[in-house]
Amino acid sequence: MKPVGLSRQRERMTIHRIRWGWILSGWLAATGLAGAATYPLPPAGQSLVGEIQETRVKAGETLLDIARRYDVGLDELQDANPGVDAWLPPVGQRVVIPSQHLLPAGPRKGIVVNLPELRLYYFPPAAPGTRPVVMTYPLGIGSEGRAIPVAETKVIEKKVDPTWVVPDSILAEHEAEGDPLPKTVPPGPDNPLGKYALRLGLGSYLIHSTNHPYSVGMRISHGCLRMYPENIEQLFGKVAVGTPVRIIDEPYKAGWQGDVLYLEAHPPLAEAAHSPTSNLTPMVVAVTGVMNRRLDDQGWQAAARIATQGAGIPTPIFAQAPDTAQGAGSDHRALLATQAWMVQVGVFRDFSGAERMRRMMRRLDLPVIASTAGESRPCRVLVGPFDSREAAAITGDKIYEDTGLENVLVQISRNSGVDCRASD
Repeated sequence: MKPVGLSRQRERMTIHRIRWGWILSGWLAATGLAGAATYPLPPAGQSLVGEIQETRVKAGETLLDIARRYDVGLDELQDANPGVDAWLPPVGQRVVIPSQHLLPAGPRKGIVVNLPELRLYYFPPAAPGTRPVVMTYPLGIGSEGRAIPVAETKVIEKKVDPTWVVPDSILAEHEAEGDPLPKTVPPGPDNPLGKYALRLGLGSYLIHSTNHPYSVGMRISHGCLRMYPENIEQLFGKVAVGTPVRIIDEPYKAGWQGDVLYLEAHPPLAEAAHSPTSNLTPMVVAVTGVMNRRLDDQGWQAAARIATQGAGIPTPIFAQAPDTAQGAGSDHRALLATQAWMVQVGVFRDFSGAERMRRMMRRLDLPVIASTAGESRPCRVLVGPFDSREAAAITGDKIYEDTGLENVLVQISRNSGVDCRASD
């Protein structure tokens, strides 16, 4: 299906960029693509899956390349990295990969599509004696005014090498533009449905592959749900006809990891006619839906800030000690204060390698912790601690500039201690 944007100018720019990105797909195939994210299903009452990753921009890369390599969508990658040019990011630029998610509220079965998130979750039936898992994939969805409707439906047909029967509305649109289409497009490289399609019991809507993989993660389709070819191939083989499909519109998700409450915020759909600056009610509903006590003012301030940023990254807003009394807001602040950010500069199988890295960091006059969990487990070299992610990122960028060493930011508890042999 031909991409459609908010304006003809934006459409032409989008098509140009997608075609340019499509040329790069051969290079990505040669370097390898990340597989779909599969995580053990958290127990009831727990919602956080995955881990935030980071990478550095390499020469010639765009955010399109990085998004496909890490199996995320372009829009969510841009939301997590505001200010980074999608098409000409600086070489060496740190890029946060939004590969951690809160599971959507509601039943954990079948397929769940969260439209503002541009993401699909699949909860496959667990074989006897195995732990349930959840699989998640980025999506391309309909452009403004063409989104698939919120509904509960199911998969009614599976099709390999589908023929595209062009809807009358698309035929008329192309005819008006002087770019007529045939009424049907057979299987092959020109077919926008790609090789695999799952038909939903919801009008003519499909979950399908695409011959323009760089449209995944954006709002530029005529309404169907697009997936990376490698992802739909995997999903197609696992999903049976009759699988339930729940389509939701939840820009704000709240959920627990242990005793910590997280909030994840995405920009609301334009059709919703509200934004976090005009209406925070949907966020409040998401948070109160999983709280069994009152959230204090500091927690609500953090929640409002996260909603306004819309970065799509789960962020703590509340923590409770297991044995605290109802409404102990001071414990919330004290527990959050125990968290700190570190810059991880290396992971080593032997202590000698960690010690060499530790000495290098010392020569840069940086505070270093070398930590390990025993002879059979790897030793991590960490620089810090820092009170904020921003402060840690500044130091990580300096390390990269001075030494060329890749590094990632990690959050730890100040109370966790250091369990590596130290030489000081």
